[in-house]
Formats: sequence, structure tokens, C-alpha cells
Amino acid sequence: MNGTLRLSYNLQFFAQEGPGGEKTEEPTGKRREDARKKGQVAKSQEVYNAVSLFAIFLLLRIYGQTFGKNFLEVFRRVYGSMADMARPVGGTASANDFSKLLIAIILRVIITLLPVLLLSFVVAFVVNLVQVKWKVSFEPMKPKFSKLNPLSGFKRFFSKQKLVDLAKAVLKIVLVSAVVYSFMRDRIGFVLLMNEFSIESAVTLVSSTLVNLGIRIASVYIVIAALDYIYTRWKHHEDLKMTKQEVKDEMKDAEGNPEIKGKIRQKMREISRARMMQAVPEADVVITNPTHYAVALKYDTDIADAPVILAKGQDYVAMKIKEEARAAGVEIVENKPLARMLYANVEIGEKVPPELYQAVAEVLAFVYNIKKQAG
Repeated sequence: MNGTLRLSYNLQFFAQEGPGGEKTEEPTGKRREDARKKGQVAKSQEVYNAVSLFAIFLLLRIYGQTFGKNFLEVFRRVYGSMADMARPVGGTASANDFSKLLIAIILRVIITLLPVLLLSFVVAFVVNLVQVKWKVSFEPMKPKFSKLNPLSGFKRFFSKQKLVDLAKAVLKIVLVSAVVYSFMRDRIGFVLLMNEFSIESAVTLVSSTLVNLGIRIASVYIVIAALDYIYTRWKHHEDLKMTKQEVKDEMKDAEGNPEIKGKIRQKMREISRARMMQAVPEADVVITNPTHYAVALKYDTDIADAPVILAKGQDYVAMKIKEEARAAGVEIVENKPLARMLYANVEIGEKVPPELYQAVAEVLAFVYNIKKQAG
């Protein structure tokens, strides 16, 4: 019996994380700041390793003799003291004698290594400060249970970053091996003849060779660190990129939901319109288009030295202004050019501009004359 084996799989397993599709948009300032607060910064560990290695070997080259003398002094003191305690007068050495010797040795070693320890601290501080500035974040220290997910761990194990790390490790091995071979090729003869040297000469030769080799290796590491720093910054930038949906969501969070903002603006317009309609009965005249525009004017010398716009509107609002005017007995005058110019150039609460004084004065004179005849 022929059968078909069907395998089901989820393509989203291989998809790039993040809602809204592919990350094609440049990271916003808020995105960068949020990542920085979480401790996600473009920091290359290789830069610290390279600078630390170079600084330590350079320090050893400058103060190597001092270090050697101090350690040799420790060596002599240890063996000298042990010989003295092995043949005590009147009995065996006490535990107190061993404790004093141990404390003295530890203090001498700490004092000897103190410059190296201080240098390592200064290098670590300066390198991190230069790379990511000063920003304290405890977010990376928080436990993340997502890291315990075996599926996520499997994805990270076969990620592009792991391939890059593997390539860096291979590159470092190849370059360091080449440096060691090139440096030791012409010096291997001296190393093989060390059995004919005195102890001091042999130690001096070995230490000098190791320090000079270390400086060359550190120099190669600095080149690797520079390349890794460039790659780290590029990858950090790529990781912070956003999908179009993420950009939209961030804009909504920053500026508010457009629908809600639209409703707020509509409500404010309604309130402003209601306040404007309440001022129409106080107008002296309403100048109309007659169907498309309506502008309500009031001229009161106690308030202003020119007529003031109390209300204006177009189409539906113009119709409501005219209804309010009729209900309040305000005169409505048709003047198409003047109505359009007032609507387009003068805002509510503003005075009529001087270039329209003549036209408005004629309308007001006409209205006052009608009121005088009616009275």
C-alpha cells in the first residue's frame, strides 16, 4: 500500500520577529532610547579585550623588571621562611608563623599586581564610556524566562550571530597563529639554547619574548576589534529597525489615536460654533453670498474703532447664521464680493481691515437707514 508522509511546519519559525512584517523602517529616537534603557547598546566586547591586552602587555614592557624583582623577592622570602620554619629552635613552627607568612606573601602579590588591576579597571571604564556613553541600566540583570524556552534556544544556536561569532573565532586563530609563527620563526634558536643560559638570562629572554609577542598579538586584536565594532554598530542599527506597523503604533502612542483626536477637534468645533451662534443676535448686519457665505458684523465705537466679525460660516453654517439672524431680527444684506472677501480674510473677533472700510460702511449705512425708517 502506497502512502504519503505529510509533514506540517510553521514558516513563522523562520520569519523575522516583530509584528507588521519585515523591518524596513529606520529606528526612531524613542526606539533607540527605549533600547538604551533596556541595556541594548552597540557595545563590542572585542574592543575591551583588545585594548586591555595591549595596555597590560605595554605595562609589562615598561615595568616588567619591577614586576620580576617583586615576584623574585616573594619567591626568595617563601623558600627562606620555609627553610627557617622547618628547623625551629626548640620545636616545630606554629600555625601563627604560617599565617603571618601567608598574609605577607598575599600583600606583596597584591601590591605587585595592583597597577595591572587598576589598569584593567580604567580600561574597562573608559572603553565602555567611549562606546555607549554613561547610562546605568539594571534591565539586563533581570531574569528572562523566555531564555529557558528550548525552541528559542534552538533558534539562537543556529542564528546568523552564531555564524558571525564562529567566523570571528576562526579569524582570530588564523591571525594569531600567523603572528606567533612570524615572530618565533627567527627566535626559536635562542629558545632551544636556553638550557645553556643562566636562570636570570633565561627568565629575561622568556619574559621579553612573551611581552613583545603579546604586544604584536594585541595589535592584531585591535584591528579585529575595530572591524567587530563596525559590525556591532551596524547590527545594532539593523536590530532596531522597525516595521511599518510598529512605526504607526508608536506614532499613535506618541501623538494619540487619530480617531480620538478627530473626535476631540470635532467637539471643539461644535462648542466654538455654538458660542459663535450665540453672538449672532448681537450683530448689526449679516452679509451673505447669498447661499454659500454668511458673515455677521457689529460696529460699536465703545468696543472697537472698526466693525468686528462676530460670526462667519459656509454652506450649512451660513444657513444657520441666517436663521439665527432672522429669529433675532438682524438685517441680512446680500453682497457677494464683500461676503467672500470678509469670509476669506477676516477671522472671528477681528476688525474689518481698512481696505474694506468703504464697502462695509455702505452696508451699515444702508442698514441704519432701514432701521431709521422702520423706527
